[in-house]
Formats: sequence, C-alpha cells, structure tokens
Amino acid sequence: MKLFIHKIMHWEYWPFQLVYIPIYFQWGYYALKAKSLFFFNSCNPSMRNGGFFMDSKKQIYDLIPPQYYPTTRFIRCQTPMAQIEEELKQSGIQFPLIAKPDIGLRGSAVKKINTLAELEHYASKANFNFIIQNVIPYPNEVGIFYVRYPHEIKGRVTGIVAKEFLAVKGDGKATICQLIHANPRYALQYKALYKEYGSYLETVLPKGEILNLVPYGNHARGAKFLDFSYLIDDELTATIDAVCKQINGFYFGRLDVMYSRWELLKKGEEFAIVELNGAASEPTHIYDPSHSIFFAWKELARHIKYMFEISMQNNRHGHAFLSYYKGMRQYRLHKLHTKKIVNF
Repeated sequence: MKLFIHKIMHWEYWPFQLVYIPIYFQWGYYALKAKSLFFFNSCNPSMRNGGFFMDSKKQIYDLIPPQYYPTTRFIRCQTPMAQIEEELKQSGIQFPLIAKPDIGLRGSAVKKINTLAELEHYASKANFNFIIQNVIPYPNEVGIFYVRYPHEIKGRVTGIVAKEFLAVKGDGKATICQLIHANPRYALQYKALYKEYGSYLETVLPKGEILNLVPYGNHARGAKFLDFSYLIDDELTATIDAVCKQINGFYFGRLDVMYSRWELLKKGEEFAIVELNGAASEPTHIYDPSHSIFFAWKELARHIKYMFEISMQNNRHGHAFLSYYKGMRQYRLHKLHTKKIVNF
C-alpha cells in the first residue's frame, strides 16, 4: 500500500497513456496539418520509421562513426551457439558484455552477461534478434537531446538528463534485500531484481561497498533521472553538434552517453554513445522528481513541435510520409514485437 501511494503521489510512475493525454491532442492537430498520422517517419530519413518504432539498433549504430560506440554484433534469433562464439572471437567482445533486443522497448530484456553459459541461456530464451556489445568502461551516464532543422548549419542541445543507477551501499548489517526496501524507487523493482538475483539478495554487503544492481540508466528499471539542462553551454553544444552532423539523416533525438568526466565530455573526449534514439525520443529530463506534470507537458509539447516542423521540412525536400496502410502495418508489427520483449 505504501508503494501504491508513492506511485500515485509521484507522476513519474504514472502510466504512459495517462501522462501523454494532452499530447495526443497536439499530435492529432499536427496529423491533420500534415495530412498524415505517421508524419514522424520523415523526421530522421536515414532511420526506419524515423526512429519511432520497429527501428533496428544495429542499423542505427551503423550510421554512427565507429569510434563513438562500443564494439557491437548483431545476432539473429535462433543462431547456433557455436556461431555466436565465433562472433565473439572475431569481434573481440569480452565478458562481461551487454545483450539487448535489436528492436528495443524501454530497457526491457537488456542484460549484463558475465559468462558464456549466461549468454547461451539468453540466446536460447530470446525469440527476437538481439545485439551483443562490450560494456562501456565509463562510470557516468547522461541523455542529451539534440535538435537541428534541415536548413540549419548548427544544431542545439535542448535538454540533458543525468542518471543515477539502481545501486545500494552496504552498512555491514543490512541485507541487499533490506537496502532495496529502504528506498521506494528501488522497492518498486524488487520483483524484477529477485528474478535476476534470487537468494543472493539475502547477502549482507560489507560496510561502504557499493553494488550496482542494474548497470544501465533506464527509468523503467529503477534509475533516478535528474535534470542537468543547466549544464548546456556553447562548448558542449559544439561537441554534440559535431558528432551528430556525422550521422547522416539525423535531425531529432536523444543520445544516451556514458563518459568519464564532464570536462572531458565537453571536449569530445572519453565518452561513448550507448544508444541513439530517433523520433520516439522523450526529453527524459522531465522525469526529475522535482518537476511537476505541468513542466513535463510543456517540455513534451515543445519537443513534439520540433519533430513536426523538422518532418514537414524534410517532406518538402522529398522525404514522403508513411501511408496509412504502411504505417498501420508497422504499428501492428510493433505491438507483436512488444509482446515478445515483455514476455521475455
């Protein structure tokens, strides 16, 4: 009951469909102006469906210069384990590694894999294509929202979200389970954590030891999001703009980035792109617990407007909108794929 009340009192836990109610009306207005429900696909012409749904992570990685992201390999569903091992050898990907669906869903089915046996178990369960990649060695993660209109020489950073991982700190007395339940944000993830860690959660952590239970900054997996947009400056904008302009056909979306130190990130040093998200990107700095739902609606509306205007410009330059038939077909495929990921 305490957790239920906590979710009610903190809008960041509300269902997606509820939070987006005002945005549906804005979307409808833009769809009427564009004469297309699926105007978003021309937002990022190089991405499948503009990066809104059914977009392949591997295909998006292939758009990015390789020095900016970890070594990554695509694994087709039901690939024999011997072939996967050969991919590991040829690529140089080392354990621990990250495995995640090639077409993702808000961090679902993303796993840190420590051994060959764990990878074999993941591959045997996965009824979807997935990718494997080296773990990025940097300790910090941010999401940086980037926008550039097709006619503009320079783009802009419109929001930054910092991510606190779901990690507990030992006191030498409490079990990991007790440390989880001491924090409502973590307690909401207990069922998922128990499935992954089982009886290990009864371990007592030594005093001062920090255990990162979910080593990726995903809000749905318990990470805390903080609005760091106040850190936007000319140096960071120039660096992000230089990177994004090397990604052909990319105008709107969020870069999830891991880095060593902020000063080096601003210079374009010691960072790596975890993922590049297209038209479906949220300005995730809205999920900072200090922000109201009204702030969230304002920021969502602002970014949807950017996406619409960019889509319209690209459409005038020859990038056609999805037809209703093709768009609905992609949406149905998205729903089917979502069921696979959720049931993993």
